[in-house]
Amino acid sequence: MPKITLPDGSIKPFDHPVSAHDVAMSIGERLAKACVGCLVDGELADLSTMLEKDCVLELVTEKTRDKQDDPNALFLLRHSTAHVMAEAIQRIIPDAMLVYGPPLETGFYYDIAFPEDRPLKEGDFEAIEAEMDKIVKEDRPFTRYELEYSEGLEKVKSEGSKYKLDNAHAAHRAGSLSLSFYATGEPGKDWEDLCRGPHVPSTGRIGAFKIMSLASSYWHGDENSDRLTRVYGTAFFSKKDLNAHLERLEEAKKRDHRVVGKKLKLFHIDESVGQGLILWTPNGSVVRKELQHFIAAELEKQGYTEVFTPHIGKLDLYRTSGHFPYYAESQFPPLIERDHMAQLSEEGCSCAQLSNHMLTGEIEGFMLKPMNCP
Repeated sequence: MPKITLPDGSIKPFDHPVSAHDVAMSIGERLAKACVGCLVDGELADLSTMLEKDCVLELVTEKTRDKQDDPNALFLLRHSTAHVMAEAIQRIIPDAMLVYGPPLETGFYYDIAFPEDRPLKEGDFEAIEAEMDKIVKEDRPFTRYELEYSEGLEKVKSEGSKYKLDNAHAAHRAGSLSLSFYATGEPGKDWEDLCRGPHVPSTGRIGAFKIMSLASSYWHGDENSDRLTRVYGTAFFSKKDLNAHLERLEEAKKRDHRVVGKKLKLFHIDESVGQGLILWTPNGSVVRKELQHFIAAELEKQGYTEVFTPHIGKLDLYRTSGHFPYYAESQFPPLIERDHMAQLSEEGCSCAQLSNHMLTGEIEGFMLKPMNCP
């Protein structure tokens, strides 16, 4: 029978399997009501999780002891809100096909495939949020159930979503012998989704939320695959916290250097030059020179001396430093001498072969300095 060790080291023995919620109730009803989830041996789980053997249990509430937002609680909240948003979207656009919807540090998103004749638009946000409000007010439980893999796979197949079927196969490849589903209410009757979880106990625990924006994405991040719509949102346990977050975002927009720089006419960007390549105006040149003089003076005060290095260097140098190939995606591609490139072309060298030759050092080239340091 399980012995439950709490964070303070105390042990609560039980003569039968119990849920994390039962343990919370044994400590106090007030605590149980405040809980939104738990950590079982350090792993985040639902409050309904059954504890059948000895374990270390930490109950998760909205706030930590020092009154700060608990990151684990926000994870549960935002994951659950993503589900509620997905259900609301499918109420409005029934043919929308869900792909995946993880929580993020400041919110959540859900990648969704919409019918070509009914794409999601920002004008739909208000209607979706209204449906989400209804679901939250219904205070339906997040009910988890598991099916043996083959049975779960048949269920997913019957629902006709190639995206969820792919998710099911991925779970099996990762070692899962079963598939878990979450219903917002009663399984088989109410809306449900293939999901690992965990979630808050019920939809009513979702305090405040907002759909933020739309973006394009691709299935598995492959631009040659299906194009999806990524719906971003955020959620907090209180309206006050949500409003504070939105205010911070507005203030950040006002302080955005791209906005401030344009208003003060510090720089200009021209597509004929290249995105992100700055053309300094007279105003910007003054600011830039003043900053350079200030930094140089401060470094001199602290005993530093300056050196200058070339803007490009041999590719082998960046192999030694590790900048190539490990950060290749964040840099301009290597430069290869024109005559050498022409020779490779005549020899029928493909792009893939060229890339492989550069990785192995068979072809030498040059790279732009990846940052403004020696």
